[in-house]
Amino acid sequence: MAHFVELDANNVVLRGIVVNNPDTADENGVEKEYIGAAFCERLLGGTWKQTSYNNNIRKRYAGIG
Repeated sequence: MAHFVELDANNVVLRGIVVNNPDTADENGVEKEYIGAAFCERLLGGTWKQTSYNNNIRKRYAGIG
């Protein structure tokens, strides 16, 4: 599972969602942030970035606000 957050125009986190791994992966099964972000944008609109609870992405989990 991958975690994505929606950002406003000032890069403030509006909400977070969990996305299934297949929705973030390319045709070889390799997970890519841009694929997951595009999935979120198609589903919900807005601007999305990946984050992680274990701090593997961007050093900190991006919480609301």
